[in-house]
Amino acid sequence: MSQKSGEMSEQTVWMLAVRDDRNKSAFAALFDYFAPRLKGMLMRGGLQASLAEEVVQDTMLAVWRKAHLFDPHRAQVSGWVYQIARNRQIDVLRKERRPIPEEMRGDDVQEDDSLQIVALEQDTARLRKALQCLSPEQRTLVEQAYLGDMSHSELHAQTGLPLGTIKSRIRLGLERLRRELGNEQSL
Repeated sequence: MSQKSGEMSEQTVWMLAVRDDRNKSAFAALFDYFAPRLKGMLMRGGLQASLAEEVVQDTMLAVWRKAHLFDPHRAQVSGWVYQIARNRQIDVLRKERRPIPEEMRGDDVQEDDSLQIVALEQDTARLRKALQCLSPEQRTLVEQAYLGDMSHSELHAQTGLPLGTIKSRIRLGLERLRRELGNEQSL
């Protein structure tokens, strides 16, 4: 994926400025661009807003600390940042699923919150199961477009696929998801 500086995305230029010059204004631009997108992705992935914000902060701190590892020839900035966020999200979810000793539990957890969390976890599990029914090509594009908050043109730049192919795979993937989720609800 060799790119000339004229062909680089704005985000890549910012990331290279952070990597090469530790440029704080470029990092601020990266933060402003990715923070809301990451938060949306994390919340759609099952995290509550406050926890999603913590993961975003942690992710962007890791982007700053690991900037020297970024290679624009190996990955798009968005893919690199989203991968860091996904890894952080997995760590948080694993930590949350650990049993909490009885003496550490607070009495402030309300039953309504618990029911909402269970319902959200069930919905997330249903969506994951439905996603597995898609072809790998459809699943990847749907996940990147909706969970990764990438536009069709960003997907085109990342994959090199024609826009029509990207749109068709996403449309067909979404139709299949609707059918799968609809079938499961009718059970």
